[in-house]
Amino acid sequence: MTELEDLADRLRRFARERDWEQFHTPKNLAMAFAGEAGELVAEFQWLTPEESAAVMDDPQAAERVRSELADVVTYLVRLADVLGVDLVEATHAKIDQNERRFPVEASRGRARKAPPFA
Repeated sequence: MTELEDLADRLRRFARERDWEQFHTPKNLAMAFAGEAGELVAEFQWLTPEESAAVMDDPQAAERVRSELADVVTYLVRLADVLGVDLVEATHAKIDQNERRFPVEASRGRARKAPPFA
């Protein structure tokens, strides 16, 4: 079992032991994920690029960022589990798609999206 599978299993048990599975619908989990992503974004909202790059140097800010990242991952993993999505497989498939869409020679050093290459 991979670490991601272990995490999904632990989250599944956590929900089941508390009888929360009834609330863990795809809609509710997606909304919770979005809310937690917003809380993560709020940690960076008014920082300069330099401040955001150094956020982990401040122990209190670093703890808040770690906590929000954990919340985002928790809901992402739980949502994928409820939907039966293998996150590792889906992510590899998405990277494959992006490698075709953004070939190195046409996209190196460009920060903005261009029209689809393939």
